Amino acid sequence: MKARIILILSLVFIIPQVMYAQHFRAAAAVRIITPDPLLPVSGGIGTPKKATEKNGDLYARALVLEKGNVRIAVVNIDNLGWPAALGNKSRALIKGIAPENVLIGATHTHSGPDAYGFPNEKGESFADLKYLDYCTKQIADAVNEAVKNLEDASLKIAVGEAKGKIAYNYYADQLYDPRCGVIQAIATSGAKKGKAIATLVNYAVHPEVIGSGRGILSPDLCGPLYDRIETQGGGIAVFMNGAQGGMVTADNRLENGKEASDWNECKRIGELLADEALRIVKDAPLQEDPQLYCAAKKIEFPVDSEIMRYILKKSPIVNEITGDNRVVTQLNLLNIGTAQVLSIPGEALPNIGFYVKRHMSTKQPFLFGLTNDAFGYMLTKVDFQSFKRYDYVSRTSLGEMTGEIYIEQALKLIQESPKPQ
Repeated sequence: MKARIILILSLVFIIPQVMYAQHFRAAAAVRIITPDPLLPVSGGIGTPKKATEKNGDLYARALVLEKGNVRIAVVNIDNLGWPAALGNKSRALIKGIAPENVLIGATHTHSGPDAYGFPNEKGESFADLKYLDYCTKQIADAVNEAVKNLEDASLKIAVGEAKGKIAYNYYADQLYDPRCGVIQAIATSGAKKGKAIATLVNYAVHPEVIGSGRGILSPDLCGPLYDRIETQGGGIAVFMNGAQGGMVTADNRLENGKEASDWNECKRIGELLADEALRIVKDAPLQEDPQLYCAAKKIEFPVDSEIMRYILKKSPIVNEITGDNRVVTQLNLLNIGTAQVLSIPGEALPNIGFYVKRHMSTKQPFLFGLTNDAFGYMLTKVDFQSFKRYDYVSRTSLGEMTGEIYIEQALKLIQESPKPQ
């Protein structure tokens, strides 16, 4: 009899804890990673340009989601790209989340310090490794802080066309995806009940209004986007880029044929995108107990480009490469409530993005570009070196089969995964 009483009392205390652990929870955190003193900025291959001023701060921003025994982190960092070698340093410092469940994506600003370690013709690299190491620790700190602050939450999810003068395709005006995906976590208890914990914006665009040649360090249009969302009550803002390769860029065109390339234009575009994201998600239904799923798999790409082989061989940022010149990276699929997310380890052209989204198991598809790696442009074999416009994007891609392999592996991961609910 005494044993039965003890058992019943034990269940009384245990069951609520188990039920509580099944609640959907969310939290977000931010770290400033602006170098002091300023470092040279990089917009791609070549020697970084000296920075003499800054417009806005650079950030690492983390959103952590949890349901039951599934916990994931989505991180954005204001940089041109963020190789897996750097991401793995952060993953090793993150507590309570499986390394394969940590997605780290670059916003692709062209006004941040070199994170690739691009070598010049002499094999010299000018990346500041001490600064990059500092960033990896700040990313881990942000994620660890978010894990500690997880709270009960619900979600609002929506995908819609972002209207206004935000982006266009430099090679063919209308060849880009105007859809903006938004995931907003809402607190369901405590002092913040009913308020936004975080707003994640997923949109394909090059943040290169300012560019790398003007000596200005900047998050570009992402900085004003963060500020606008946060001042409008959207919680911590997180921006994840999309399939913006070849060349979906900020629409800063002027009527006289020139371009607006200053901080005011960054504010115009960033604030417009933020306003559109908040408009799109405003009337989305509340998902009170959303499901959460995460799958990860290693995939390989052959490195056929001589330029890319040289960079990978000479850079002090050491990527995982097999003996037959194949680079290894991680592909993720997430189901977050009714949304489905696929990561892209580079700059996929819009047609790849459209094709993969069309085959995803949801009406709310998200693509996180330049996530887990950033291996240059990703083209299909029929686009590779097919047009004069594509000469540059072909030369700065891993090779002809990169897009084909990505599509094949992405579709396979979709087929192997449950549908979002």
